Amino acid sequence: MSARREQAERDGRRGEAWAAWYLRLKGWRVIARRVKTRRGEIDLVVRRGRTLCFVEVKWRRNRADLDHAIDAWRLRRVADAVTLVASRYEKPGDSVRIDVLLLSPGCWPRVIENAWMPGS
Repeated sequence: MSARREQAERDGRRGEAWAAWYLRLKGWRVIARRVKTRRGEIDLVVRRGRTLCFVEVKWRRNRADLDHAIDAWRLRRVADAVTLVASRYEKPGDSVRIDVLLLSPGCWPRVIENAWMPGS
C-alpha cells in the first residue's frame, strides 16, 4: 500500500472514531463499527431509541472538499451493504435510515440525515 493510501486509511479511522464520539454525545449508542460485506463497508451502526442508523463517515483535510466527499455511487454501495446486514441489527418496529457524517479539522461535523432512500 502506498504511503498516501496508508495516511488516508489512518485519517479515515480517526474520522470514524471522532464520529462515534460525536454521535454518542448526541445520544446514539454505537453497536457496530466497520461492518464488512461483499458489497462494501458500513462505517458505523448506531441506535437511539427505535431508530437504527447506518452511518457513512467522510473525513477530508479541508472543509471545501466535504462538498464532494459523497455521491450517488458511494451511497449506493453503502445502501447495498445495508441490505445485506440490516436484519442482524433491526428490531421489530424500528425505523431504519442511512446518514452521512462529514468531518474536517476546525469545523463542526455536518450530518446528512436520511441521505439514502430506497429507490433513489
